[in-house]
Amino acid sequence: MSISKPIIYQLFPRLFGNKNTKPVVDGSRSENGSGKFNDINNTALQEIKKLGITHVWYTGIIEHAIVEAYPDAGIPHGNPLVIKGKAGSPYAIKDYYDVNPDLAEDVDERMKEFQNLVARTHQNDMKVIIDFVPNHLAREYHSDAKPEGISDFGDQDDGSKAFSATNNFYYLPHQQLHLSDEIRNRFPHTDYQEYPAKATGNDQFTAHPQLNDWYETVKLNYGVDYQNGHSTHFDPIPDTWIKMKDILLYWAKKEIDGFRCDMAEMVPVEFWQWVIGEIKSVFPDILFIAEVYNPYLYETYIKNGKFDYLYDKVGLYDTLKGVIRGERAARDISQCWQSLNNLDEYMLRFLENHDEQRIASPYFASDPIKALPGMMLSLCMHRGPVMMYSGQEFAETGMEISGYSGSDGRSTIFDFWNLPEHQKWMNDGRFDGELLSDQQKKLQTAYRDILKYAQLPAIVFGEFYDIMWQNTDSNIFNSDKVYAFLRHTANQKLLVICNFDDHTQHLQVKIPTHALETMKIQRPVELYFVNKQSNAKHKLTCKEASEKGLSLNISGYQYLLFEIKHE
Repeated sequence: MSISKPIIYQLFPRLFGNKNTKPVVDGSRSENGSGKFNDINNTALQEIKKLGITHVWYTGIIEHAIVEAYPDAGIPHGNPLVIKGKAGSPYAIKDYYDVNPDLAEDVDERMKEFQNLVARTHQNDMKVIIDFVPNHLAREYHSDAKPEGISDFGDQDDGSKAFSATNNFYYLPHQQLHLSDEIRNRFPHTDYQEYPAKATGNDQFTAHPQLNDWYETVKLNYGVDYQNGHSTHFDPIPDTWIKMKDILLYWAKKEIDGFRCDMAEMVPVEFWQWVIGEIKSVFPDILFIAEVYNPYLYETYIKNGKFDYLYDKVGLYDTLKGVIRGERAARDISQCWQSLNNLDEYMLRFLENHDEQRIASPYFASDPIKALPGMMLSLCMHRGPVMMYSGQEFAETGMEISGYSGSDGRSTIFDFWNLPEHQKWMNDGRFDGELLSDQQKKLQTAYRDILKYAQLPAIVFGEFYDIMWQNTDSNIFNSDKVYAFLRHTANQKLLVICNFDDHTQHLQVKIPTHALETMKIQRPVELYFVNKQSNAKHKLTCKEASEKGLSLNISGYQYLLFEIKHE
């Protein structure tokens, strides 16, 4: 793992660089335009770096199924019946060995343009993460860029068998694929033929996928017979494992620094243990981040699967969203680390990504300022990485009806569209923020102020100590709205306090005697609580700190960070 705390910036190039300010609903590529690799220029990367970012996650890089052809480049039209939206889903891969042609200025030079982006990112002292989508691929998968000696998925399959350990897909023998009327009615004059039908990406072993299924994708076979007791067939190593290892090596050799592994829990952990070991034997510093939602699988995917980090979605994200919305008490946050069984340092924290609703949308908080204490907490709670989604710092709402995507608080990943608030910062490629409102500039500054604390030694290396158990007197500490904790190393002790209320809180924050002992502060000494934001100092004896507490005021939707020094 990196010796610094990874701060990841998720960036969707198709949206990021699109300068069209008046896209039409369900518009085509020619009507609405698409952001390009080249739009992410040095100025953009320098500004991203100023946030405190260490890694950029470029989403939608590997070629996925698209509707509009590039005939001059030999890229045919895709069938819209099995493509979501005019632009297509970045998680329905059409060719694992190529990049999305929509992102290139010169389609014939698309891989070179991407590699130039990787080089620019590195030159600006940031690392590159891309998606690896291992569980499923597009129904019209076909690689025209695969290296010599590599065969396509399914080329050697026996479609007469529902399951075979040597097949890449799962089949519904002797059955034709029948898309539901809801799907077919979207394009009534279009047909799609598939025989025999294949199982769908969301583990639907049926020839009749529905609109809410991942009907545009096909499930990949890693040697698990789902229809016969989930029996496993891993010896000899399945062909799908070998194909996926080749793909990961192909991208690692292009100087990719990490992979965000889509729906990793839908792929057997035995594969991850094998393939991550294989890749890291050649590229020992490469990161593997898993999208895993089932907490019961966390330990297995870390200890056996060998992942560096996992999503902390159903724990901290869901809890913080409830706290920010006033639906849960701040003290509930303690349950998040308590349930992790010392796996905290492996958890990737975030408040936005492409799957989740935007903070500024009415589905989350409406007012983006409400999330700032949650962002500070996400950053400081443990040693694991934290992530931001492009546009989060400008209060992007995701409330536009764009085509396939409706007004749901998420920035579309299926349509040719834009990021209207982000465009004000982009300012036609200048990335100078000239068009931002004063409120947006304050929000961007607030994120910079939070992320600058990411590399404090106690945040990068330190231990975590929850002091909520000592602060239970509601007369002096409102645990419904305030959460407080310590981070500490031998040489640095920090106190973090987050207020999730819109009102100023008047608090007395007690530092338990046990916490002082844990931090190896020898009593009796004088303690100095130095405010890292204002440099103001509060002096207390150890006894006063543990019995009376540190008296302070914390404004609405704010955080305080103190360094504890002693003589």
